[in-house]
Amino acid sequence: MHFIPDLPVLIAFAVASLLLAVTPGPDMTLFIGRALSDGRAAAIAVLSGTMTGIVVHTVLVAFGISALVVASPTAFMILKTGGAAYLFWLAVQAVRKGARFRLGEVVERRRSLYASWSHGLAVNLLNPKIIIFFMTFLPQFVSAGDPFIRGKLLFLGMFFNVISLPVLILMIFTADRLANWLRANRRFMRALDYCFASVFSVFAVRILLTEGK
Repeated sequence: MHFIPDLPVLIAFAVASLLLAVTPGPDMTLFIGRALSDGRAAAIAVLSGTMTGIVVHTVLVAFGISALVVASPTAFMILKTGGAAYLFWLAVQAVRKGARFRLGEVVERRRSLYASWSHGLAVNLLNPKIIIFFMTFLPQFVSAGDPFIRGKLLFLGMFFNVISLPVLILMIFTADRLANWLRANRRFMRALDYCFASVFSVFAVRILLTEGK
């Protein structure tokens, strides 16, 4: 198939994707925090949201829309301000609710899964660093003169999710296994709430300092 890169390219891309999957960021902080507080189902919903965001970013890069957003000072400022504000809001929620937030009824659980997916999607889409990253990362594995470049970019973006999914799922299950012990140690769990809030705040500041091209 013309849209599938050669094997050496796929291997290099897979290695790079795995390294990126274990690199801490707002997405990882959110789904690990959700695994500890609400369980693995909610964390997987967050992860699904972030991966949906990756699909959106891939499409935007393949069709050149991301380049237009980054090139526009106004659009880029709105994007990074919104992303930083959302992360600050998550930091406040981690301090206010954190591990103390519990769900009881089935209806609330369903709403929570949708909310978790939405949070994961929002954190991913409102992060201008991811836009810039995908604009510079994906094109490294295709040739500018390739007539099938758009199809290959789309394939690589989807392949990124496939490669990183097992590693991220393992992280979620590990966090979920530790959750019961952490819940029994309330002070430690509360310290984690403040830790996650601090991490979200740091990423928010970094997003505000991000410069466009």
